[in-house]
Amino acid sequence: MKKKLSMGSLIFDTSNVIFLSLLTLIMFYPLLYVIMASLSDSALMQIHSGFLWKPEGFSTDAYKEVIRNPAILSGYRNTLFLVIVGTGLNVTCTSLGAFVLSRKHFYIRKQLTLVIVFTMFFSGGLVPTYLLVKGLGLGNTLWACIMPTLISTWNFMIMRTYFQAIPDSLEESAKLDGANDIVILFRIFLPLCGPIMAVMVLYYGVAHWNQWFSAMIYLQNRSYFPLQLILREILLANNTDSMLADVGGADKAAVGETIKYATIVVATLPILCVYPFLQKYFVKGVLIGAVKG
Repeated sequence: MKKKLSMGSLIFDTSNVIFLSLLTLIMFYPLLYVIMASLSDSALMQIHSGFLWKPEGFSTDAYKEVIRNPAILSGYRNTLFLVIVGTGLNVTCTSLGAFVLSRKHFYIRKQLTLVIVFTMFFSGGLVPTYLLVKGLGLGNTLWACIMPTLISTWNFMIMRTYFQAIPDSLEESAKLDGANDIVILFRIFLPLCGPIMAVMVLYYGVAHWNQWFSAMIYLQNRSYFPLQLILREILLANNTDSMLADVGGADKAAVGETIKYATIVVATLPILCVYPFLQKYFVKGVLIGAVKG
């Protein structure tokens, strides 16, 4: 039998639904506006004001200009390199370090953990890091965007906590069968760590996809610029001239605005498509780091 709600509970539930619906709309509307503006006719968009719930006219010219822009294509290529290679190295190094410091028989694990945690609160600063990267010969290469942040301390601690939760009996049984630490890690631990591996891929992958500051500091060759640095250049520096070579002077401002919106969609859509599939692991990873230190 369905329990009848009291008037107070009914008012609370109704208010809660209304509030959360409005909050969802407030957060979703900017994304909707950008998508609708990118599909709008540039001339109509220039005179439009107020809310935008559907395209003003319909045009895909902005997307055509974005796709034809060689800087966008090279930016995509560089960003995919950072995401695939960088994330692979990040997850591998983080797994190796977390496994070592999660083992109770490693006698200096507490001291090393304190040293690693210290780096999460205090860093060497931008100038020493830049000099180090330059001194190692990584300047003006994509490796400068990967190597300085090869291991995130926060992600390292989350993975170490997950490894510590795996029963010691599994490791002891494997050692009785003659397995060494490498076999234990790759044949026993990692197959049990699907959720945390997905969390690490999500954390590192999103960080590499959104990376622009390191590229702005270390890269001078435009052919190495990642997608987000190209996007920053278009949005902040208002640099759309390379995409408007065939557009008349009077229409450049109008078309340039729709190109900005189209560029935002092109740069954001892939990560938005991937995130829903990893979202449940994202939440679980946060809880793992909060339950046990």
